[in-house]
Amino acid sequence: MKIAMLARNAGLFSHRRLKEAAEARGHELDIINTLRCYMNIASRRPEIYYNGEKLPKYDAVIPRIGASVTFYGLAVLRQFEMMGVYPLNESVAIGRSRDKLRSMQILAREGIGLPVTTFAHDPKQTEEVLRLAGGAPLVIKLLEGTQGIGVVLADTDRSAKSVIEAFRGANVNILVQEFIKESGGTDIRALVVGGKVVAAMKRSGAEGEFRSNLHRGGSATTIKISPEERSTAIRAAKAMGLNMCGVDMLRANHGPVVMEVNSSPGLEGVEKATGIDIAGLAIEFLAKEAKPGKTKTRGKG
Repeated sequence: MKIAMLARNAGLFSHRRLKEAAEARGHELDIINTLRCYMNIASRRPEIYYNGEKLPKYDAVIPRIGASVTFYGLAVLRQFEMMGVYPLNESVAIGRSRDKLRSMQILAREGIGLPVTTFAHDPKQTEEVLRLAGGAPLVIKLLEGTQGIGVVLADTDRSAKSVIEAFRGANVNILVQEFIKESGGTDIRALVVGGKVVAAMKRSGAEGEFRSNLHRGGSATTIKISPEERSTAIRAAKAMGLNMCGVDMLRANHGPVVMEVNSSPGLEGVEKATGIDIAGLAIEFLAKEAKPGKTKTRGKG
């Protein structure tokens, strides 16, 4: 099988592991810099060019599209899909997951556990938004933030109001969520591949840090998740339409709540914490599922 991987940095751990896993199983994998692709959007003859040459025919494509290049990356991925190349994750599904508000609305529609989440445009509604979210402490998130960037914990209603008004003044869209205190600065990331949870780890924040992201100095250990947590992760992945993703959950008093569904999860933390060959499982899923023209958009908007 001939596989293309859309990634800007071939040296990242996750990208090296996927390439190694593919080649160990007898496949060929080319890492293609997403931003160096350009497209001929011709009727019935879609083409992609790279470094001055037309790309050859691929059987599958692995999108590892950075958040900062989502718009162009999804355009390139759609072009692969138009050419009948099977994607590990489809463009529509990635687009859903990158829009925090849309993804929350989709998960809510499916009845999946979420923290109380509020959203408003008019700054005059700030006090009502704080009331709906249950009052301080509250988590305030930029809609476009990743890896814990743009996430603020407000300890009092007064500080929450100040943060919200500051973001509003900068014309930035935000979500306001209840703070799940009982999670104790830890969360669970469940890795889903092909509709199954293949690995799970507990991430703990650095000392004095409420965010548990590994990029923020957090640590990871393997964990056994409950049947309810496993079911929640699988349902969240299915709702998004993602074949491979990381589902981030908190253990609330009323059960697991989903914080985010990540369509390009990093492999280093979870592989080192669990010892499971996630990259190999992803390649094996592709080898089993990739068929010419099999791409289809799953789920609704």
